[in-house]
Amino acid sequence: MRLAVLGAAFLLGVAAPAPAEEVGRVGVDWLGNDIVVEAVSDPKVEGVTCHFAYFDRGVIDRLQKGNWFENPSNSAISCHQTGPITIGKIDMGEKGEEVFKQGISLFWKKQVVKRIYDKKNDALIYLSHSRQVQDGSAKMAISTVPLYGQNVVWTDGKPQ
Repeated sequence: MRLAVLGAAFLLGVAAPAPAEEVGRVGVDWLGNDIVVEAVSDPKVEGVTCHFAYFDRGVIDRLQKGNWFENPSNSAISCHQTGPITIGKIDMGEKGEEVFKQGISLFWKKQVVKRIYDKKNDALIYLSHSRQVQDGSAKMAISTVPLYGQNVVWTDGKPQ
């Protein structure tokens, strides 16, 4: 079934998530719709893994609804310390930094995970949302990894 979904995604031009590893897939109905769970490691923060879930529409659902070229914007995210934390050179700005991105439509709609460092509370915030050219989506999910009290190594020194 996974091969059929990947083949359909290839034919539809949907980008496969490069830095993510699928760890689960749950069928939700007889139309072939699934909830996919992937593990995403933050490339600049060693020891943090985010588990990201999203809805993957099946071929029958695509035919039925007439919308061949995109998945819904809904997602869920949970990020946790999965080893010793080493933080490399990360963006400290309030807009954060993109950690992960995958296409969920033929052309412009992307599912994005951004990391924001909350200096005052000494925490990493991971925000999952969709990015669209127009009619941006308000659907989002958030997860926090507290750094307070942890033995965190900052390769460029902890920000003061």
